[in-house]
Amino acid sequence: MRANKVPVPSPSFWIVKVLTTGFGEALSDFLVKRFDPVPTVLVTAVVFAVVLGVQIRARRYAPWRYWAAVVLVAVFGTMVADAAHVAVGVPYWVSTLVFAVALVAVFVGWRRTAGSLDVHGIDTLRREVWYWCAVVVTFALGTAVGDLAASVAGAGFLVGGLLFLAGIAVVVALRGLRVLGPVAAFWSAYVLTRPLGASFADWVAVDPARGGLGAGTGLVSAVLGLAIVGFVAVLPDEHRRRYAEEPEPAGP
Repeated sequence: MRANKVPVPSPSFWIVKVLTTGFGEALSDFLVKRFDPVPTVLVTAVVFAVVLGVQIRARRYAPWRYWAAVVLVAVFGTMVADAAHVAVGVPYWVSTLVFAVALVAVFVGWRRTAGSLDVHGIDTLRREVWYWCAVVVTFALGTAVGDLAASVAGAGFLVGGLLFLAGIAVVVALRGLRVLGPVAAFWSAYVLTRPLGASFADWVAVDPARGGLGAGTGLVSAVLGLAIVGFVAVLPDEHRRRYAEEPEPAGP
């Protein structure tokens, strides 16, 4: 049995989560437009695999290690979802449907083989592998949903971001009314934070001709990256307080 290696979903958790989604969107766009997309995606995939492998092999939660893995998921997940549309020509609604089905498959497999989907119980290797599979698919699904809303539905980046913010507010309200359970509410919000952060990042970054402020993906990436570093450095240690009674895990 391992110690739980997923942080408590506190307000600070959700703030950093949204920052990583915007950062992943902006940095992905910045990299693939300034470098050859194929080697860029391959290098990102290798870095992602290494960082995620370090996170999974670790015996305890560490904020920097965990959020580094989430950041790489955000960047690589965005590249995969964008490549499906730009390089392969898959329509946004098709990729949205495919990733939605994939997420359901992950949840079903996780539930049948490793028990509860509650993130307070990621305390075995099997559960942690399923958890990260779910995280990767939620980022890809959120990217496809955000692109679908902004491009096909014609909502635009700002309006799309506000719509996803409203969607999260609905999830919170349903949780408060106990219509949604804690696990369903968590994963619903987790999916919606991806297009929320990406929509606002795109709105700030893209040219005014596309409905944005024109700050550029490089500047947005830098600002959001610094914000993530700052927040992770000063995060209150809810995780340590929440799991303070857990025994030290055995050696490897």
